[in-house]
Amino acid sequence: MKTTASIKRGVDLELQIESLAYGGMGLARKDDFVIFVKGGIPGQKVNARIYKKKKGYAEARVQHIITESPNSVEAPCDHFGVCGGCKIQNLSYNEQLKEKSNQVEDAFRRLGGFQDFKLDHVVGADPIFNYRNKMEFTFSPNRWVLETEPEGVDRSFAVGLHIPGRYDKILDIKDCHIQPVIGNKILKVARDVCLVHPDLKPYDPKTHIGFLRFLMLRFGVNTNQIMVNLVTAYDDINKLSPLIDALLEQVPEITSMVNNVNTRKADVAFGEFETLVFGEPFIQETIGDLTFEISANSFFQTNTIQGKQLYDEVVKAAGLTGSEIVFDLYCGTGTIGLYLANQVKEVYGFEVIRSALEDAEKNAHQNKIANAIFLKANLDTFFKSGQLPRRIPKPDVVIVDPPRAGMHPDMTNYLYKFKAKKIVYVSCNPTTQARDAKVLAEEGYGIKSAVMVDMFPHTPHIETVLLFTK
Repeated sequence: MKTTASIKRGVDLELQIESLAYGGMGLARKDDFVIFVKGGIPGQKVNARIYKKKKGYAEARVQHIITESPNSVEAPCDHFGVCGGCKIQNLSYNEQLKEKSNQVEDAFRRLGGFQDFKLDHVVGADPIFNYRNKMEFTFSPNRWVLETEPEGVDRSFAVGLHIPGRYDKILDIKDCHIQPVIGNKILKVARDVCLVHPDLKPYDPKTHIGFLRFLMLRFGVNTNQIMVNLVTAYDDINKLSPLIDALLEQVPEITSMVNNVNTRKADVAFGEFETLVFGEPFIQETIGDLTFEISANSFFQTNTIQGKQLYDEVVKAAGLTGSEIVFDLYCGTGTIGLYLANQVKEVYGFEVIRSALEDAEKNAHQNKIANAIFLKANLDTFFKSGQLPRRIPKPDVVIVDPPRAGMHPDMTNYLYKFKAKKIVYVSCNPTTQARDAKVLAEEGYGIKSAVMVDMFPHTPHIETVLLFTK
């Protein structure tokens, strides 16, 4: 019997990284014992230090690389390795796609019991940088100081992203390579102005003292519209005016600016009320033939170009003829249902969040779509408890796009009762999707097609589209 006694916290081990685990950590083994290695990529031999030991696995952190991976590339971002956003930026993009595909297939074989599961194809991203249409930067008086920085450096101001695992420390971001280039210009202007105006103090979530909380940016990739959302701890537009004036003067491309006021202790980037500072209270974006109005707090696919690819895969999987009744479960702002509405008889969207439904109805009206109906529904209980109005016909196609946690068991166990010919399941979490797929398989549904769409290059996030048929 092999022992793991030598694998304990604080011990350094020489490890060969075999693959990427779900979540982006490297996977290695020591005497068949699984070790997840933070900062490791497949093909590397590393010296790693154990910082956590559990019964079935351990976690380690790379101390130094002994042998580099043949698939490693130089990460262009100066913040790589400190910022937790793009964990696999140093792995070639082709290998990123390969590893993500393997993770999806492993989840369905291991968790779903689909021993012969294979993805039909993978839709890679283009471009792989500057693709995000939304960024959320935090103002903070607690800047994370790098080991390479001199002693006595000013720690009292940062605008950037959270250090992984630290809610109270912010990495001051100079250039983020996954947002549009102009976003970095906005970031610089904001930083420069705040550093010379003592009234523009960042908010401290510990003491609840300070003014500036978040800088949120939204970009219309196809419309070139830009929204700046300044989130503050209280309402004082006069105090904010130096920042407003500098941004509008130095970045004339900005088309919309709002001030969200969040007086609560909750560290969230939306407020109790919003003031329009400049332009319209929204930007517009197009996907296909549709135009969407996106307000500061609206949900929208974060990668516009890949969002269209995702919706195209949904349409392809559904195989629409024009006569179908479609149920769009967890419809959010209705983007999927609206995207395919002109190819079906009727779409019924179900969503629990009222503001999302309002956005869906507004987008339907704006795009002159009359065959999309949206209903407020807590899908954990809605259908099971018989709340569906009798006037609504049974669906031919059901589209499911649940949150990361997947469907509630009651919803999963009810899904087959629709007796829909097709179920198209969109997911950002292959582990919960595999779990739910197992239930569908037990009720007679088989996987007809499976596609992965890479929405977020350089990150561990995965999006999949599966078609189930009877």
